[in-house]
Amino acid sequence: MDDDLNVTYITIGGHVDVDKYRCLYFVILFTVYILIICTNSTIVYLIYTHENLHQPMYIFIAALLLNSVLLSTVIYPKLLIDFLSEKQIISYSACLFQFHIFYSLGGSEFLLLAVMAYDRYVSICKPLQYPTIMRKRTVISLLVSAWLVPASQVAVPAVLSANKKLCSFTLKAVFCNNTVYKLHCVVSSAQIIHDMVILINVALVPVLFIIFTYTRIFIISFRSCRDVRKKAAQTCFPHLFVLINFCCLCAYDVITVQLESDFTNIVRLIMTLQIVMYHPLFNPIMYGLKMKEISKHLKKLFF
Repeated sequence: MDDDLNVTYITIGGHVDVDKYRCLYFVILFTVYILIICTNSTIVYLIYTHENLHQPMYIFIAALLLNSVLLSTVIYPKLLIDFLSEKQIISYSACLFQFHIFYSLGGSEFLLLAVMAYDRYVSICKPLQYPTIMRKRTVISLLVSAWLVPASQVAVPAVLSANKKLCSFTLKAVFCNNTVYKLHCVVSSAQIIHDMVILINVALVPVLFIIFTYTRIFIISFRSCRDVRKKAAQTCFPHLFVLINFCCLCAYDVITVQLESDFTNIVRLIMTLQIVMYHPLFNPIMYGLKMKEISKHLKKLFF
């Protein structure tokens, strides 16, 4: 629907019984959002303030946790406003902006995990060359690329969608994810191909690279002494758990645009919120408990 200023608004229709459970949803989501900010920021703060954590591995962890906070901030403020509003609406341009930032940061998550896998590969498989390979300039370049590459690629479908004719003004989702394509009268084959290329570049290729590097790490660790195996287990398993968790959640998001009619509103709400609720809380817990140095500083901070 359009207002007098020719701004197109769409209705977000993925919420369930908002009027009945308005306050309950708001309190739960607000509490989770505060927990996400606090838990992730605490570990980032520890890495920033302790010099012994000023190493590429911990810097990449801090970047990953910061990415989780940004990803949550793209979703939660608007979601909280929706649960306090009589009508859940958003301008189409704002929806596309949310769509762009959400998938840009999602792609950054995969690339950051790939960078972390490369760092572990160099550390364990080429320890003598590690200081020369993982220099400060290299670390900065990898971090900048992890954020800029997905943002530049996802910008193309967002811009193309801005000029699309809309035949529907109700988005069957809790925020603007890939179901925004359901609003278009026609989705061109060129756009589908471009989206598949983006998916391959920012998700499939990083995952395959991670699998390759960890396979090499485990082969070399198996042939090495006990200390090397222990180091590999302590530093690699948290990354693998985070990767598997994120891949499972993203798999749902990729197929939901095709199967959305098969899901009830409550299932759609629960499954979609896993990406912005469970995963951002899972990361700091996993790294806080499983990474020895971070865990040690956490204990000093709280106990």
